[in-house]
Amino acid sequence: MNIGQAARASGVSAKMIRYYEQIGLVQPADRTDSNYRNFDDRNVNELRFIKRARGLGFSVEEITNLLSLWRDRARPSRDVKAIAEEHVAELEGRIAEMQAMADALRHLSGSCAGDDRPDCPILADLQVGEARPAQAARRSPNLDTYRETIAIPSPAAPS
Repeated sequence: MNIGQAARASGVSAKMIRYYEQIGLVQPADRTDSNYRNFDDRNVNELRFIKRARGLGFSVEEITNLLSLWRDRARPSRDVKAIAEEHVAELEGRIAEMQAMADALRHLSGSCAGDDRPDCPILADLQVGEARPAQAARRSPNLDTYRETIAIPSPAAPS
């Protein structure tokens, strides 16, 4: 089958198939006499494998290792499990980081009056450029206390 057919059968775009060949993630497909790629079921199965692995967030390097283990019928499953467990730990770490960001933004958003006044703890926090002020803001929901915590002066009173 040609690259378009392989793309449809695997769910991987033709562009990504070419990219995976270029970086050596998959072995180049055989070529016809007219130099078109000729994919077989093995190629399509590998592409499906890669698509599923990418869908689970594995990196190209991890997928390379997983493909190598998949192709090796004598592989010890502990090697595959180690890759998967390490990936789960990375995902859980990223989830925790993202949850902390969401919590900080939720708190900052809740601290912002969202009215016509220029005072905005969200912008004040971004001005400082550190993650710590958001943590301090969580302890001090009062805007004036928040300003003191991150050492940002109150705007001058209107004249």
